[in-house]
Amino acid sequence: MTPADLVAAVRGSLVAAADPSLAPAQQAYMKSAMPFLGVRGPEVRRLTRAAVREVGVRDGGALLVASRELWDNATHREERYAASELLSLGALKGDWSLVPHLEHIARTGAWWDHVDGVSRRVADLHDAHPEATAALVRTWSLDDDFWLRRLAIISQLGRGDRTDRDLLAEVIGPSLTDREFFLRKAIGWSLRDLAKTDPDWVLAYVGAHELSPLSRREALKHIAG
Repeated sequence: MTPADLVAAVRGSLVAAADPSLAPAQQAYMKSAMPFLGVRGPEVRRLTRAAVREVGVRDGGALLVASRELWDNATHREERYAASELLSLGALKGDWSLVPHLEHIARTGAWWDHVDGVSRRVADLHDAHPEATAALVRTWSLDDDFWLRRLAIISQLGRGDRTDRDLLAEVIGPSLTDREFFLRKAIGWSLRDLAKTDPDWVLAYVGAHELSPLSRREALKHIAG
């Protein structure tokens, strides 16, 4: 079976599961120019994985091709969610060939749901290719596109004690004074996440840097009484 077969299966499953009554509220919530079919997120993920099993595509390269097709030629936002879900499958975990597509998703998706949706894929790359990924997110942290900067900042979410603290500080730095809400939120989120395993480091960082009120509040949310 081919990537085209997988794309057709995913699209068919999404259309069959669509609830048009949900779509307007979903589109309004996401402030999306692209319409929704009316399929909730968990169901998109379930249907996407079921389609992979049904079609029998296991090769990482084929999954990546299918993801690109779903993303670039989407007519409804759920297709783009499905495209991101394909990247989470084991055959692609930590695969460096994902990098151009991840960057493409961040630049063209240009909204928090898409950027946050692929951030875990960058976290996998940190584990599989630490030096190359560190260099990559440093570059992203300086990009004119603030969505790439957000992706760099949140790219270590969930890594706990594996978090590279120096790298986190380095990618936060270029955005510390930026007034963009989604960057300030990302800074606070990344620090709050690390505080689960290293609150002392987070407290020291916050004490040494002038953060926006939003970033500071988020960073200290669970450690400041």
